[in-house]
Amino acid sequence: MTLINLAIGLLIMMGCLILQVTFTLWSVRHAMRHSGEPGSGITLLAGIRTLLMAMVIMMLGNFLQIMLWGTLFFWLGEFTDFHQAVYHSGVNFTSLGYGDVVMSADRKLLGPLEALNGILMLGLTSAALLGILQHLTREKPHAREHRD
Repeated sequence: MTLINLAIGLLIMMGCLILQVTFTLWSVRHAMRHSGEPGSGITLLAGIRTLLMAMVIMMLGNFLQIMLWGTLFFWLGEFTDFHQAVYHSGVNFTSLGYGDVVMSADRKLLGPLEALNGILMLGLTSAALLGILQHLTREKPHAREHRD
């Protein structure tokens, strides 16, 4: 059963990576389109709006991954209530680990696999947001020379 769970978990993790990379690329492209040239005088409000939009897009990707894992748990018969399966998935994905809802011994390995997946995908989200922030705050080299 361990190898089956590992295979199932790795397949879902690959799907989640594809999903998150897609949403991350969408959000980064959106941010680059709406930010103009680095150092072009983007206002604070415009920068915040750009970051918020990127965050919403990427968090939608994270939410869809939580739904994917929850659907898997529901499909495997771990939960009879879809809402409970998605709740459990969200707790796993974010590594909260409340422990108020647990899976059967046969499928428990999927919980840590989802937590590992969540850490990686939320890390990708954070890295992308930081990259966008760096792009928004980067000055043009010639803009610095004019100040001196």
